[in-house]
Amino acid sequence: MTERTSGTAQLPTAEDTVALGARLGAQLRAGDVVVLSGPLGAGKTVLAKGIAQAMDVEGPVISPTFVLARVHRARKPGAPAMIHVDLYRLLDQPSVDLLAELDSLDLDTDLEDAVVVVEWGEGVAERLSDSHLDVRLERGCQGETRTAVWEWSAP
Repeated sequence: MTERTSGTAQLPTAEDTVALGARLGAQLRAGDVVVLSGPLGAGKTVLAKGIAQAMDVEGPVISPTFVLARVHRARKPGAPAMIHVDLYRLLDQPSVDLLAELDSLDLDTDLEDAVVVVEWGEGVAERLSDSHLDVRLERGCQGETRTAVWEWSAP
């Protein structure tokens, strides 16, 4: 297992964002939650593509904004699936019960057996697991360079 690290990176291109996602994805295991935050267009879905690449799950990875969640099955038996969640539509509902929402989707996989990657989930998704990775993406004032800051909540 790759060591779980925290850090900061400058991401000048989408390829750099995918590469960071792959690096972070190599640290993940079943039961982990990844919280992706940042403004629209910051690269959350692009980072999720890199995570999926490292986890070797079925794709394509696209924003699940209108379906709330997508399950990406692992290609290797016994490896965790990736559940890609987007809570953008639920932001105006502060009392949302994320577990109830995910359960109502009948995702056909247990959260404990998967890695859950949540866009727009800050303040909500952390309740899914004691071990979660927070990733904040920001766009610079000019240009396409993004900054990512990530930190694990628990070892």
